[in-house]
Amino acid sequence: MTDTNGFWAQAIAEPDRTVLTTPEGEQWSAGRLHADVNRLVHGLRLAGMREGDSFAVVLPNGVAFLTAYLAASQAGFYLVPVNHHLVGPEIAWIVADSGAKVLIAHERFAEAATAAADEADLPASHRYAVGTVAGFRPYEDLLAGHPATPPADRTLGWVMNYTSGTTGRPRGIRRPLPGKPPEEAYLGGFLGIFGIRPFDGNVHLVCSPLYHTAVLQFAGASLHIGHPLVLMDRWTPTEMLRLIDRYACTHTHMVPTQFHRLLALPQETKDAYDVGSMRHAIHGAAPCPDHVKRAMIDWWGGCVEEYYAASEGGGAFATAEDWLKKPGTVGKAWPISELAIFDDDGNRLPPGELGTVYIKMNTGGFSYHKDEGKTRKSRIGDFFTVGDLGLMDEEGYLFLRDRKIDMIISGGVNIYPAEIESALLTHPAVADAAAFGIPHDDWGEEVKAVIEPAEGFEAGAALAAEILHHCERRLAAYKRPKTVDFIETMPRDPNGKLYKRRLRDPYWEGRERAV
Repeated sequence: MTDTNGFWAQAIAEPDRTVLTTPEGEQWSAGRLHADVNRLVHGLRLAGMREGDSFAVVLPNGVAFLTAYLAASQAGFYLVPVNHHLVGPEIAWIVADSGAKVLIAHERFAEAATAAADEADLPASHRYAVGTVAGFRPYEDLLAGHPATPPADRTLGWVMNYTSGTTGRPRGIRRPLPGKPPEEAYLGGFLGIFGIRPFDGNVHLVCSPLYHTAVLQFAGASLHIGHPLVLMDRWTPTEMLRLIDRYACTHTHMVPTQFHRLLALPQETKDAYDVGSMRHAIHGAAPCPDHVKRAMIDWWGGCVEEYYAASEGGGAFATAEDWLKKPGTVGKAWPISELAIFDDDGNRLPPGELGTVYIKMNTGGFSYHKDEGKTRKSRIGDFFTVGDLGLMDEEGYLFLRDRKIDMIISGGVNIYPAEIESALLTHPAVADAAAFGIPHDDWGEEVKAVIEPAEGFEAGAALAAEILHHCERRLAAYKRPKTVDFIETMPRDPNGKLYKRRLRDPYWEGRERAV
């Protein structure tokens, strides 16, 4: 095999090697993908883009998304992936705030993309569509007529992800461009943290949207160290099992919601597929209830691993062995990172004491685009935080509690929703659960549970009473939900991130939370 210094070198050395299987089952060779990547760079430059400029994509998982990622990476551009579940004004904010000079959208998201382009005042000449969108030029126009050969002046670009916006306007996470050829950056080295090696018969399954920071980072790193990608577009548990079996997938990035739904499959469905090829089923992005984690380890074995990180950087990593030794941990610091716990006065706390989790990366810093105030507020020296609460033990293992903004304070006592949600999810009628604080005149806040019922269970007073009784056997009185409401579908993005603010805010209308 060739060296691992990036997709481009590998594509030149082995152009016929299959590197991508689309959601429709079409296979792409390295040479074919490389040609489209080069054509896109030429097309974007002709559209006026220069080193340091940004372009945005509103795309499903597919060839066009990865082409955009690789093009930005070798042309010194910033790629701005946009969550395609956002509405027009939300997308417009990201397009305008990022300074994107070009927008590439899929026809599936035509309405939101058109509204966003109009509101961001993007010229019609710089709007491109995969498929047909009125007022957008065909995506093929960016590629057609341009050479398949590598462009001149190749230099490393980055992805500029926007934070989820669960608490106000999303902000872009902007890292300085290093100004060096892409081959000088070992772009797949990130996967070594998890014990994933170059080539070695690995196949990476992309089972969540590529607009998510970690999903794109895992997919891109896999490409750069010689791992073929198998793409899913719309995730279902059965289809995931089928693809693992069909393509002998060895590693993937997952979220706990996917675990929960896989475990809910009938036993005969689970038994119908072989998942023995999996070496690393790495999960993050949301807390994983202990009973869900144990059940996945029982089924899939030691490949079930966990990390803690944010779009800003990371982090911690726990193997299955680590977690079984210390249930609930998200692991120890990466070799390229340092973890610390600080109190609200900026004092570093000793092992065992609860505080705000901070991370220091040894690979370079970042800033929040156009928001120096937020950048400064998130820092203590070289450490940054995204507001998570946790503690570290004497051996350096990190245990998370919750995000500070989600913590419930009732009668002066701190209550952590993740513990309550974990208890709720042990009831067979609960497909998904959220716990948060709502106003109470005496206590300040009381615990509210919102439940998405599992299939076959009817929402109503009887089920609410049963769930509350279920909590009596698992939670101390002060932690228990006082009331239960039901919702048809929990507001999560496909990466498992819960938009808790959407659930909580209506209860606080006209009131002010203490946190």
